[in-house]
Amino acid sequence: MSISPNVFRTGKKYRLINHGDTYEFIVESFIGENDYHLKDIHTLEKYYFSDLTRYGRSKEFLLEELIEE
Repeated sequence: MSISPNVFRTGKKYRLINHGDTYEFIVESFIGENDYHLKDIHTLEKYYFSDLTRYGRSKEFLLEELIEE
């Protein structure tokens, strides 16, 4: 089930699938207007949520929280 970026919480992990690319990240901070500072779980690269959705949302757009067990 896809969630909205409006429910992002700092420190939580999420997965985004958009335009055939998959990203897994931790939300570091909210910066306004539905944009966030993110840190990739695997590479530790930092980027903005707006960078991942810059070209719109594809048909397979999926955003979900990663549940830690």
